[in-house]
Order: sequence, then C-alpha cells, then structure tokens
Amino acid sequence: MSSELIGILGIVVLLILLALKMWVGAALAVVGFVGIWILKNFSVAMTILGTAPFNNINSYSFTVIPLFTLMGCVIAETTMGVDLYAAVRHWLGHFRGGLSSATVVACGILGAICGSANTGVMIMSRIALPEMEANNYDESFACGSTAAGAPLALLIPPSMGFMMYGIITENSISKLFMSGIGVGVAQIILYCILIWFLCRINPKFGPQGPKATWKQRFKSLLRVIPIILLMVLVLGGIYLGWFTTTEAGAIGAFGAIVISIIFRQCKVKNLWKAFKDTAVLIGMIFFLLASTYIFVQFMTMSHLPTMLANFIMGLTVPKWVLSVALIILYLVLGMFLPEVPMLVLTMPVLYPALTAIGYDPIWLGCFVVKLMALGSISPPVGMTVYTMSGVTRKPVEKIFKGVIPFIIMDVAILALMIIFPQLATYIPNHMH
Repeated sequence: MSSELIGILGIVVLLILLALKMWVGAALAVVGFVGIWILKNFSVAMTILGTAPFNNINSYSFTVIPLFTLMGCVIAETTMGVDLYAAVRHWLGHFRGGLSSATVVACGILGAICGSANTGVMIMSRIALPEMEANNYDESFACGSTAAGAPLALLIPPSMGFMMYGIITENSISKLFMSGIGVGVAQIILYCILIWFLCRINPKFGPQGPKATWKQRFKSLLRVIPIILLMVLVLGGIYLGWFTTTEAGAIGAFGAIVISIIFRQCKVKNLWKAFKDTAVLIGMIFFLLASTYIFVQFMTMSHLPTMLANFIMGLTVPKWVLSVALIILYLVLGMFLPEVPMLVLTMPVLYPALTAIGYDPIWLGCFVVKLMALGSISPPVGMTVYTMSGVTRKPVEKIFKGVIPFIIMDVAILALMIIFPQLATYIPNHMH
C-alpha cells in the first residue's frame, strides 16, 4: 500500500472518529501516532509522540494565545457588552431594522475586544434579543441577525482562527490580524445594508425604534470610551509596529483587568472565574495544537500534501475555480465540524498545495477564516446557532431560517474577496 493511500485512509478514519464524537485533539493524536507507526515503525512513532509537541510549542510566539484568551475571558465577565450595545443602539436604533444593525455593529466591536464568537453570541443573545422582541421585531429575523453577527469575532482581530492558522502555517499573526479588518468592516457594512433592505421590503421584520436624544447618545459613549481606546491601542500598535502581537496581547489583557477594576465592572470572584476559564481554554487549545503537530508529521511522511500539490499544479483551471471549490469544501465540512477542527484538518494538506500555485498565504488565511465564520452559522451543524439556541431556548430551525439571508451575503463577500483580493491584503501590505 502506498504512503499516499495510507494518508488518505488516515483522514477518512479521522472523520469517522470525529463523527463518533471523539474529542478532536485525541482523534488527531491517535490517527497521527498510528499512521506514523504504519509508515515507519513503533519506535519512530513513540519518538515523535514525545518530541514533536514540545519542539513545536516551546516557542515565545505561542504566548499570544493565553494573553488574548485572558483578555476575552475578563471582558466576558464585565458589563462591557451591555454598555457597548446600549451605545450603538442609541445611535442606530431609530433606523429601519436599527436594533438588528446595532447588534451586528456591537458584535463586530465585541469581537475586536474578546475574539470569541461564542462569547459574542452569548452576550448579545441575552442583551440584544430581548430588546428586539420588546420592539416587535420578527423573531426569526432577530435571531438570525444576532447569530450572523457573532462570527465577526473570527474575522476581526484578535481572532483565534487567525492565531491557529498562523501557528499551523508559520505565517505572521500580525499580518493575518490586519487582513481581517478590511473584510470584517466590509461585512458589517454589507450586513447593515442587507438589514435595511429586508426591513424596507417587509417593515414587520424590524420596525423603527424610538430616537435617542443627543445627550443620551454622548452619555452612552462615555461608558465605552476606555475599552474602545484599548482596542485601538492594541490594533493600532500592531499596525504601526509599536509592539509585537504577543506584546499587544499582554497590553490588552492587562488593560482589560485595569479597566474592569477602575470602573467597577466586575468583582473579585468574576476575575477569579476569568482566570480559571482562561486556564481551561488554554489547556484545551494547547492539547489540540500538540495533537495537530503529530498529525502534521503523519501527513508529511505520507507525502499526501506533495501529491495534492502536484495534482493541483497540473490543473489548467483558473484560480477562481479553485477558490469556488474551497468554498464548497468548507461549506460541506461546516455541516459536520466546528471551525477550529476544520482548520486543523485541512490546512496541513491544502496549504502547501495552494501556496505552491501562487496563492498569497495571508489572503488564503483570511479567506479560510471567513469560510470558518460562514461554517459556524451554516446548517445543519452551525455551532454558533446551537450555542444561541442553548442560551435562548429558541428552536434551532427558527434561527437557521433567520440566518439564510446573511449566508447569501457571506457568499457575496467571498466573491468580492476573489475579485478584489486587496480587500484582505491592502492593510497587511502597508504595515510598518
């Protein structure tokens, strides 16, 4: 049996294990270990099992993960999400579908602060959804705009998707962060236009809300100025080259703790819970990374990525055809897998092949993370939708019905990225 066929069988077994609900990190480690054992021998497999995780993770650059994770966990324990939504609502609530637009904008800003789609959907489900229901918004439309806005956290830095992609493919996390800004802002704008258009066609989706006074608007801004300044400092510092991504994470985490204490936005027990949540999440992420490197070693030994690269290089089709194939692949995988496992499963195989034929690594990272965000709300297993359903007790079918127009808009955004790659590459190419 050829090594390439063993690599393919390894991926099939991995998918079966994931379908059987085996934890992703354990499945990757088992398949990688057994695959190396078959390709080489037991001794080599044991050596890689003991050395590959440490040799790859023992790096200063990996400290970016716990720092940004701590920042997000601290913010999740504060009232910053409530204050943020209130501020945006006062400025946009009086437009058609204004509360839905406010939810999308708030999700985008919250994503730039905490970097977690799950955190965003949990906060906004508790804050924005009751507000929209109180103002007679269509229930499915309100659920859809909330669920669709949450994955903006995957695109707008600091994003765990970009961090994982950068680590697996050894690309600059700073540049990947910056690539998400252009696409994320474009998505917020297009979502707001879509909401206005749908409410224009059917005013029952989102009626106009009461208009806030200028005093209320500026007063609401005062409560969010500190966290907005922290966000600008973190992202602006990365763009201007004032500090590295790791240093930005340290500043963000420390700044979030200081702001929460000074403005009395969380108690000591909440901070302690944030620290514990951070420790648990870091443990899960690093075990997943350790398992990924074992699986990557297996893929390298199987020569499957090389075979795939040679096959793709031999194709005489335009790049946009391959990009469409990527969209279809991730939409199908998104029906069965969460976002991070999709990235871990596909990148060790696809990245060498796609970069070999001229794909820009930063653009590819942004494109794949955008596909991950789309997968998180795509039926039948959009994890963000199920998280929202668990928080709100709303039927999953009702939420999926509400996100369909946003999924169509997401496909349009992916088409824009293919036609105008500068949407993702312009800011990274002009970093200091």
